[in-house]
Amino acid sequence: MASPTLAQTSSTALTPEEVASLVAQALPLGESQDKRVLLIVPDHTRTAPVGLLFRTIFDRIGGVTRHLDVLVALGTHPPMSEDAICARLEISADERHAQYRSVRFFNHEWDNPDALREIAVIPARDISALTDGMFAMDVPVEINKLVFDYDRIIIVGPVFPHEVVGFSGGNKYLFPGIGGPKILNFFHWLGAVVTNPMIIGNKWTPVRKVVDRAGAMVGVEKLCFAMVVAPDKSLKGLFAGSPEAAWDQASELSRKIHITYKDHPFTLVVSNMPPMYDDLWVAGKGMYKLEPVVADGGELIIYAPHVHEISVTHGRIIEEIGYHCRDYFVKQWDRFKHYPWGLLAHSTHVAGLGTYEDGVEKLRVRVTLATGISEELCRRIHLGYRDPATIRAEDYANREDEGILYVPKAGEMLYHLKQQPKWAGGGD
Repeated sequence: MASPTLAQTSSTALTPEEVASLVAQALPLGESQDKRVLLIVPDHTRTAPVGLLFRTIFDRIGGVTRHLDVLVALGTHPPMSEDAICARLEISADERHAQYRSVRFFNHEWDNPDALREIAVIPARDISALTDGMFAMDVPVEINKLVFDYDRIIIVGPVFPHEVVGFSGGNKYLFPGIGGPKILNFFHWLGAVVTNPMIIGNKWTPVRKVVDRAGAMVGVEKLCFAMVVAPDKSLKGLFAGSPEAAWDQASELSRKIHITYKDHPFTLVVSNMPPMYDDLWVAGKGMYKLEPVVADGGELIIYAPHVHEISVTHGRIIEEIGYHCRDYFVKQWDRFKHYPWGLLAHSTHVAGLGTYEDGVEKLRVRVTLATGISEELCRRIHLGYRDPATIRAEDYANREDEGILYVPKAGEMLYHLKQQPKWAGGGD
Protein backbone atom coordinates (compact mmCIF):
# COMPACT_ATOMS: atom_id res chain seq x y z
CA MET A 1 0.00 0.00 0.00
CA ALA A 2 1.23 3.45 -0.90
CA SER A 3 2.29 5.90 1.78
CA PRO A 4 -0.31 8.54 2.67
CA THR A 5 -0.49 11.05 -0.16
CA LEU A 6 -1.88 14.55 -0.01
CA ALA A 7 -3.33 16.55 -2.87
CA GLN A 8 -4.92 19.86 -2.01
CA THR A 9 -5.40 23.45 -3.06
CA SER A 10 -5.91 26.27 -0.64
CA SER A 11 -8.33 28.40 -2.65
CA THR A 12 -9.84 26.16 -5.34
CA ALA A 13 -11.23 22.67 -5.55
CA LEU A 14 -9.15 19.69 -6.54
CA THR A 15 -9.67 18.93 -10.20
CA PRO A 16 -10.81 15.54 -11.50
CA GLU A 17 -7.35 15.17 -13.02
CA GLU A 18 -5.67 15.70 -9.66
CA VAL A 19 -8.03 13.18 -8.06
CA ALA A 20 -7.30 10.68 -10.84
CA SER A 21 -3.56 11.14 -10.36
CA LEU A 22 -3.76 10.39 -6.65
CA VAL A 23 -6.03 7.40 -7.22
CA ALA A 24 -3.57 6.04 -9.77
CA GLN A 25 -0.70 6.37 -7.28
CA ALA A 26 -2.68 4.66 -4.52
CA LEU A 27 -4.01 1.86 -6.74
CA PRO A 28 -1.31 0.27 -8.90
CA LEU A 29 -3.06 -1.91 -11.46
CA GLY A 30 -0.98 -4.95 -10.63
CA GLU A 31 -2.23 -4.94 -7.04
CA SER A 32 -5.86 -5.05 -8.21
CA GLN A 33 -5.51 -7.70 -10.89
CA ASP A 34 -8.24 -10.34 -10.43
CA LYS A 35 -8.90 -9.09 -6.87
CA ARG A 36 -12.26 -8.86 -5.15
CA VAL A 37 -12.65 -5.25 -4.00
CA LEU A 38 -15.36 -3.77 -1.78
CA LEU A 39 -15.90 0.00 -1.69
CA ILE A 40 -17.34 1.24 1.59
CA VAL A 41 -19.13 4.58 1.20
CA PRO A 42 -21.30 6.80 3.45
CA ASP A 43 -25.01 7.32 2.99
CA HIS A 44 -26.68 10.57 1.95
CA THR A 45 -26.14 12.26 5.35
CA ARG A 46 -22.49 13.10 4.56
CA THR A 47 -21.53 15.87 2.12
CA ALA A 48 -18.76 14.69 -0.22
CA PRO A 49 -18.07 14.04 -3.92
CA VAL A 50 -18.44 10.30 -3.41
CA GLY A 51 -19.46 9.94 -7.04
CA LEU A 52 -16.23 11.46 -8.28
CA LEU A 53 -14.21 8.97 -6.24
CA PHE A 54 -16.44 6.05 -7.25
CA ARG A 55 -16.13 6.81 -10.95
CA THR A 56 -12.41 7.47 -10.72
CA ILE A 57 -11.71 4.26 -8.82
CA PHE A 58 -13.92 2.27 -11.20
CA ASP A 59 -12.18 3.76 -14.23
CA ARG A 60 -8.82 2.88 -12.68
CA ILE A 61 -9.37 -0.72 -11.58
CA GLY A 62 -12.87 -1.78 -12.62
CA GLY A 63 -11.51 -3.43 -15.74
CA VAL A 64 -8.98 -5.62 -13.92
CA THR A 65 -10.75 -6.65 -10.70
CA ARG A 66 -12.76 -9.84 -10.38
CA HIS A 67 -15.41 -7.91 -8.44
CA LEU A 68 -15.79 -4.24 -7.57
CA ASP A 69 -18.83 -3.78 -5.33
CA VAL A 70 -20.28 -1.13 -3.01
CA LEU A 71 -21.39 -1.44 0.63
CA VAL A 72 -23.16 1.55 2.18
CA ALA A 73 -21.87 2.27 5.70
CA LEU A 74 -25.26 3.00 7.23
CA GLY A 75 -24.41 2.55 10.88
CA THR A 76 -27.96 2.33 12.23
CA HIS A 77 -29.50 4.55 9.54
CA PRO A 78 -32.30 3.13 7.32
CA PRO A 79 -31.33 1.18 4.18
CA MET A 80 -31.06 3.02 0.86
CA SER A 81 -32.95 2.08 -2.26
CA GLU A 82 -31.20 1.28 -5.53
CA ASP A 83 -32.12 4.74 -6.83
CA ALA A 84 -30.82 6.40 -3.66
CA ILE A 85 -27.50 4.57 -3.91
CA CYS A 86 -27.21 5.65 -7.54
CA ALA A 87 -27.80 9.24 -6.40
CA ARG A 88 -25.14 8.84 -3.71
CA LEU A 89 -22.71 7.57 -6.35
CA GLU A 90 -23.84 10.30 -8.76
CA ILE A 91 -24.71 7.94 -11.57
CA SER A 92 -27.86 7.77 -13.71
CA ALA A 93 -30.15 4.79 -14.11
CA ASP A 94 -28.81 4.33 -17.63
CA GLU A 95 -25.21 4.34 -16.37
CA ARG A 96 -26.16 1.88 -13.63
CA HIS A 97 -27.39 -0.61 -16.22
CA ALA A 98 -24.58 0.03 -18.69
CA GLN A 99 -20.98 0.63 -17.59
CA TYR A 100 -21.70 -0.08 -13.89
CA ARG A 101 -23.95 -3.12 -14.36
CA SER A 102 -21.33 -5.44 -12.83
CA VAL A 103 -21.19 -3.49 -9.56
CA ARG A 104 -23.31 -4.97 -6.80
CA PHE A 105 -24.86 -2.67 -4.20
CA PHE A 106 -25.25 -3.70 -0.55
CA ASN A 107 -26.76 -1.97 2.48
CA HIS A 108 -25.26 -2.63 5.88
CA GLU A 109 -27.59 -4.53 8.21
CA TRP A 110 -26.57 -3.62 11.74
CA ASP A 111 -29.61 -5.31 13.30
CA ASN A 112 -29.41 -8.60 11.41
CA PRO A 113 -27.27 -11.09 13.37
CA ASP A 114 -26.99 -13.26 10.26
CA ALA A 115 -25.28 -10.40 8.42
CA LEU A 116 -22.61 -9.97 11.14
CA ARG A 117 -19.55 -11.86 12.32
CA GLU A 118 -17.89 -11.49 15.70
CA ILE A 119 -14.18 -11.27 14.94
CA ALA A 120 -12.70 -10.56 18.36
CA VAL A 121 -13.25 -9.22 21.84
CA ILE A 122 -11.44 -6.18 23.19
CA PRO A 123 -10.71 -7.35 26.75
CA ALA A 124 -11.66 -5.31 29.79
CA ARG A 125 -8.04 -4.50 30.68
CA ASP A 126 -7.52 -2.98 27.22
CA ILE A 127 -10.80 -1.07 27.37
CA SER A 128 -9.66 0.36 30.71
CA ALA A 129 -6.38 1.52 29.17
CA LEU A 130 -8.06 2.95 26.07
CA THR A 131 -10.68 4.85 28.08
CA ASP A 132 -8.38 6.15 30.81
CA GLY A 133 -10.14 3.93 33.35
CA MET A 134 -13.69 5.13 32.65
CA PHE A 135 -14.82 1.63 31.65
CA ALA A 136 -13.49 -1.88 32.22
CA MET A 137 -15.57 -4.42 30.34
CA ASP A 138 -15.16 -6.89 27.51
CA VAL A 139 -16.40 -5.41 24.22
CA PRO A 140 -17.24 -7.84 21.40
CA VAL A 141 -16.30 -6.62 17.93
CA GLU A 142 -18.84 -7.49 15.23
CA ILE A 143 -18.63 -6.45 11.58
CA ASN A 144 -20.58 -7.07 8.40
CA LYS A 145 -19.37 -10.47 7.26
CA LEU A 146 -19.46 -9.39 3.61
CA VAL A 147 -15.98 -7.92 4.05
CA PHE A 148 -14.54 -11.41 4.30
CA ASP A 149 -15.72 -12.20 0.76
CA TYR A 150 -13.20 -9.66 -0.56
CA ASP A 151 -9.44 -9.31 -0.86
CA ARG A 152 -9.40 -5.59 -0.20
CA ILE A 153 -11.61 -2.95 1.41
CA ILE A 154 -11.48 0.59 0.03
CA ILE A 155 -13.03 3.19 2.34
CA VAL A 156 -14.24 6.35 0.60
CA GLY A 157 -15.62 9.13 2.78
CA PRO A 158 -15.26 12.62 4.21
CA VAL A 159 -13.79 13.76 7.52
CA PHE A 160 -15.67 16.26 9.69
CA PRO A 161 -15.72 17.17 13.40
CA HIS A 162 -17.88 14.55 15.10
CA GLU A 163 -19.77 14.49 18.39
CA VAL A 164 -19.00 10.87 19.33
CA VAL A 165 -15.47 10.24 18.11
CA GLY A 166 -13.94 13.74 17.69
CA PHE A 167 -13.44 13.67 13.92
CA SER A 168 -15.27 11.28 11.61
CA GLY A 169 -13.61 9.19 8.91
CA GLY A 170 -11.02 6.44 8.74
CA ASN A 171 -11.97 3.38 10.75
CA LYS A 172 -15.25 5.02 11.72
CA TYR A 173 -16.60 3.83 8.37
CA LEU A 174 -16.07 0.33 9.75
CA PHE A 175 -17.27 1.04 13.30
CA PRO A 176 -20.10 1.98 13.45
CA GLY A 177 -20.39 2.23 9.65
CA ILE A 178 -20.58 -1.52 9.05
CA GLY A 179 -20.26 -2.72 12.64
CA GLY A 180 -22.61 -4.55 15.00
CA PRO A 181 -24.66 -3.15 17.90
CA LYS A 182 -22.43 -4.33 20.75
CA ILE A 183 -19.41 -2.17 19.97
CA LEU A 184 -21.61 0.58 18.54
CA ASN A 185 -23.60 0.95 21.74
CA PHE A 186 -20.47 0.82 23.86
CA PHE A 187 -18.46 3.55 22.24
CA HIS A 188 -21.41 5.86 21.67
CA TRP A 189 -22.10 5.77 25.41
CA LEU A 190 -18.39 6.24 26.07
CA GLY A 191 -18.54 9.44 24.01
CA ALA A 192 -21.63 10.58 25.86
CA VAL A 193 -19.95 10.05 29.23
CA VAL A 194 -17.02 12.20 28.11
CA THR A 195 -19.65 14.64 26.68
CA ASN A 196 -19.97 16.19 23.26
CA PRO A 197 -18.19 19.50 24.01
CA MET A 198 -15.14 17.62 25.32
CA ILE A 199 -15.11 15.22 22.34
CA ILE A 200 -16.05 17.15 19.24
CA GLY A 201 -13.16 18.64 17.28
CA ASN A 202 -10.53 16.74 19.29
CA LYS A 203 -8.51 14.04 17.56
CA TRP A 204 -7.17 11.50 20.02
CA THR A 205 -10.29 10.82 22.04
CA PRO A 206 -10.94 7.61 23.97
CA VAL A 207 -13.58 6.74 21.36
CA ARG A 208 -11.12 7.13 18.48
CA LYS A 209 -8.72 4.82 20.32
CA VAL A 210 -11.43 2.16 20.64
CA VAL A 211 -12.48 2.55 17.00
CA ASP A 212 -8.89 2.21 15.78
CA ARG A 213 -8.32 -0.82 18.00
CA ALA A 214 -11.39 -2.49 16.50
CA GLY A 215 -10.32 -1.52 12.99
CA ALA A 216 -6.95 -3.19 13.48
CA MET A 217 -8.78 -6.44 14.23
CA VAL A 218 -10.36 -6.60 10.76
CA GLY A 219 -8.08 -9.01 8.93
CA VAL A 220 -8.70 -7.74 5.40
CA GLU A 221 -6.37 -5.44 3.47
CA LYS A 222 -7.59 -1.86 3.79
CA LEU A 223 -7.09 1.36 1.84
CA CYS A 224 -8.77 4.65 2.70
CA PHE A 225 -9.50 7.73 0.62
CA ALA A 226 -10.26 10.44 3.18
CA MET A 227 -11.81 13.60 1.79
CA VAL A 228 -11.98 17.09 3.26
CA VAL A 229 -14.87 19.06 1.80
CA ALA A 230 -15.36 22.81 2.25
CA PRO A 231 -18.76 24.33 3.13
CA ASP A 232 -19.22 25.22 -0.55
CA LYS A 233 -18.90 21.46 -1.32
CA SER A 234 -15.53 21.86 -3.04
CA LEU A 235 -12.97 19.12 -2.43
CA LYS A 236 -10.08 20.75 -0.58
CA GLY A 237 -8.11 17.66 0.37
CA LEU A 238 -7.80 14.02 -0.54
CA PHE A 239 -5.63 11.61 1.43
CA ALA A 240 -4.89 8.00 0.55
CA GLY A 241 -3.36 5.36 2.78
CA SER A 242 -4.25 3.18 5.73
CA PRO A 243 -7.47 4.23 7.51
CA GLU A 244 -5.40 5.48 10.44
CA ALA A 245 -2.84 7.46 8.42
CA ALA A 246 -5.28 8.94 5.88
CA TRP A 247 -7.61 10.00 8.69
CA ASP A 248 -4.74 11.51 10.68
CA GLN A 249 -3.78 13.86 7.86
CA ALA A 250 -7.34 14.62 6.79
CA SER A 251 -8.42 15.54 10.30
CA GLU A 252 -5.63 18.12 10.49
CA LEU A 253 -7.05 19.83 7.40
CA SER A 254 -10.60 19.42 8.70
CA ARG A 255 -9.56 21.20 11.89
CA LYS A 256 -8.54 24.22 9.78
CA ILE A 257 -11.56 24.22 7.49
CA HIS A 258 -14.48 23.01 9.58
CA ILE A 259 -14.15 24.91 12.86
CA THR A 260 -15.42 28.47 13.14
CA TYR A 261 -14.35 30.44 16.21
CA LYS A 262 -16.54 33.10 17.80
CA ASP A 263 -15.59 35.82 20.26
CA HIS A 264 -18.61 35.44 22.52
CA PRO A 265 -21.47 33.03 23.25
CA PHE A 266 -24.98 33.59 21.93
CA THR A 267 -28.26 33.66 23.83
CA LEU A 268 -30.12 32.38 20.76
CA VAL A 269 -28.81 30.09 18.02
CA VAL A 270 -30.92 29.02 15.05
CA SER A 271 -29.64 25.91 13.26
CA ASN A 272 -31.17 25.63 9.80
CA MET A 273 -30.88 21.96 8.86
CA PRO A 274 -30.63 20.96 5.17
CA PRO A 275 -32.91 18.24 3.74
CA MET A 276 -30.21 15.54 3.92
CA TYR A 277 -30.96 15.40 7.67
CA ASP A 278 -34.36 13.76 7.36
CA ASP A 279 -35.16 12.83 10.96
CA LEU A 280 -34.14 14.15 14.38
CA TRP A 281 -31.64 11.30 14.76
CA VAL A 282 -29.43 13.09 12.22
CA ALA A 283 -30.85 16.63 12.43
CA GLY A 284 -29.64 16.64 16.04
CA LYS A 285 -26.28 17.64 14.57
CA GLY A 286 -27.67 21.16 14.61
CA MET A 287 -27.21 20.99 18.39
CA TYR A 288 -23.96 18.99 18.48
CA LYS A 289 -22.05 21.41 16.26
CA LEU A 290 -23.41 24.57 17.90
CA GLU A 291 -23.67 23.67 21.59
CA PRO A 292 -20.20 25.08 22.40
CA VAL A 293 -21.25 28.65 21.44
CA VAL A 294 -24.63 28.78 23.18
CA ALA A 295 -24.58 30.89 26.34
CA ASP A 296 -25.56 29.39 29.70
CA GLY A 297 -29.34 29.53 29.84
CA GLY A 298 -29.55 30.24 26.12
CA GLU A 299 -31.77 28.62 23.52
CA LEU A 300 -30.91 26.61 20.43
CA ILE A 301 -33.59 26.11 17.77
CA ILE A 302 -33.32 23.20 15.37
CA TYR A 303 -35.17 24.52 12.33
CA ALA A 304 -36.10 21.64 10.00
CA PRO A 305 -39.69 21.83 8.69
CA HIS A 306 -39.04 18.74 6.57
CA VAL A 307 -38.38 16.56 9.65
CA HIS A 308 -41.49 14.69 10.81
CA GLU A 309 -39.98 11.81 12.80
CA ILE A 310 -37.63 11.42 15.73
CA SER A 311 -36.02 8.41 14.12
CA VAL A 312 -37.20 5.99 11.46
CA THR A 313 -35.22 3.24 13.22
CA HIS A 314 -35.17 4.17 16.90
CA GLY A 315 -38.16 6.48 17.41
CA ARG A 316 -40.22 4.24 19.70
CA ILE A 317 -37.46 3.79 22.27
CA ILE A 318 -36.42 7.44 22.16
CA GLU A 319 -40.02 8.40 22.89
CA GLU A 320 -39.81 6.23 26.00
CA ILE A 321 -36.60 7.72 27.37
CA GLY A 322 -36.89 11.31 26.10
CA TYR A 323 -34.01 13.77 25.83
CA HIS A 324 -31.88 14.30 28.93
CA CYS A 325 -28.38 15.20 30.03
CA ARG A 326 -25.75 12.59 30.86
CA ASP A 327 -26.18 12.81 34.62
CA TYR A 328 -29.92 12.11 34.37
CA PHE A 329 -29.03 8.63 33.11
CA VAL A 330 -25.84 8.05 35.11
CA LYS A 331 -27.54 8.83 38.42
CA GLN A 332 -30.45 6.52 37.59
CA TRP A 333 -28.38 3.83 35.92
CA ASP A 334 -30.37 0.87 37.22
CA ARG A 335 -33.42 2.34 35.53
CA PHE A 336 -31.82 2.97 32.16
CA LYS A 337 -28.90 0.55 31.75
CA HIS A 338 -31.03 -1.99 29.88
CA TYR A 339 -31.82 0.46 27.06
CA PRO A 340 -29.49 0.48 24.02
CA TRP A 341 -26.58 2.65 25.12
CA GLY A 342 -26.30 4.27 21.71
CA LEU A 343 -29.79 5.68 22.11
CA LEU A 344 -28.98 7.04 25.56
CA ALA A 345 -25.95 8.71 23.97
CA HIS A 346 -28.06 10.32 21.25
CA SER A 347 -30.41 11.63 23.91
CA THR A 348 -27.61 13.35 25.81
CA HIS A 349 -26.08 14.82 22.66
CA VAL A 350 -29.32 16.56 21.73
CA ALA A 351 -30.11 17.69 25.27
CA GLY A 352 -26.58 18.88 25.98
CA LEU A 353 -24.82 19.45 29.26
CA GLY A 354 -26.74 19.60 32.51
CA THR A 355 -27.07 18.37 36.07
CA TYR A 356 -29.41 16.01 37.92
CA GLU A 357 -29.65 16.56 41.66
CA ASP A 358 -32.38 15.49 44.09
CA GLY A 359 -34.62 14.40 41.24
CA VAL A 360 -34.36 17.73 39.41
CA GLU A 361 -32.73 18.05 35.99
CA LYS A 362 -31.25 21.39 34.95
CA LEU A 363 -30.02 21.72 31.38
CA ARG A 364 -27.44 24.32 30.39
CA VAL A 365 -29.20 25.04 27.09
CA ARG A 366 -32.87 24.98 26.06
CA VAL A 367 -33.32 22.98 22.86
CA THR A 368 -36.38 23.82 20.77
CA LEU A 369 -37.65 21.96 17.71
CA ALA A 370 -39.13 23.94 14.83
CA THR A 371 -39.95 20.88 12.77
CA GLY A 372 -42.88 18.80 11.58
CA ILE A 373 -42.88 16.98 14.94
CA SER A 374 -45.98 17.90 16.94
CA GLU A 375 -45.95 20.13 20.00
CA GLU A 376 -47.42 17.32 22.08
CA LEU A 377 -44.60 14.94 21.16
CA CYS A 378 -41.93 17.61 21.69
CA ARG A 379 -43.21 18.19 25.23
CA ARG A 380 -43.36 14.46 25.89
CA ILE A 381 -39.70 13.98 24.93
CA HIS A 382 -38.67 17.03 27.01
CA LEU A 383 -37.83 19.39 24.15
CA GLY A 384 -39.27 22.80 23.38
CA TYR A 385 -41.64 23.43 20.46
CA ARG A 386 -41.82 26.25 17.94
CA ASP A 387 -44.08 26.45 14.90
CA PRO A 388 -41.63 26.37 11.97
CA ALA A 389 -43.87 28.78 10.05
CA THR A 390 -42.82 31.49 12.53
CA ILE A 391 -39.12 31.15 11.66
CA ARG A 392 -37.85 33.51 8.97
CA ALA A 393 -34.14 33.72 8.18
CA GLU A 394 -34.30 37.49 7.77
CA ASP A 395 -35.43 37.82 11.37
CA TYR A 396 -32.27 36.20 12.72
CA ALA A 397 -29.48 36.73 10.20
CA ASN A 398 -26.75 39.32 10.79
CA ARG A 399 -27.58 39.89 14.45
CA GLU A 400 -24.50 38.45 16.12
CA ASP A 401 -23.83 41.71 17.96
CA GLU A 402 -27.23 41.22 19.62
CA GLY A 403 -26.34 37.71 20.79
CA ILE A 404 -28.25 35.93 17.99
CA LEU A 405 -26.53 33.48 15.64
CA TYR A 406 -28.24 32.13 12.52
CA VAL A 407 -26.52 29.23 10.73
CA PRO A 408 -28.03 28.71 7.25
CA LYS A 409 -26.61 25.21 6.68
CA ALA A 410 -25.92 23.65 10.05
CA GLY A 411 -24.71 20.16 10.82
CA GLU A 412 -21.16 19.90 9.50
CA MET A 413 -19.34 23.06 10.57
CA LEU A 414 -18.30 23.10 14.24
CA TYR A 415 -18.56 26.36 16.18
CA HIS A 416 -16.24 27.01 19.11
CA LEU A 417 -15.47 29.97 21.34
CA LYS A 418 -12.01 31.49 21.13
CA GLN A 419 -11.95 31.53 24.92
CA GLN A 420 -13.18 28.18 26.22
CA PRO A 421 -15.76 28.46 29.03
CA LYS A 422 -15.32 26.77 32.41
CA TRP A 423 -17.63 23.87 31.54
CA ALA A 424 -15.35 23.04 28.58
CA GLY A 425 -12.18 23.12 30.63
CA GLY A 426 -11.41 26.81 30.16
CA GLY A 427 -12.00 29.91 32.21
CA ASP A 428 -10.27 30.94 35.42
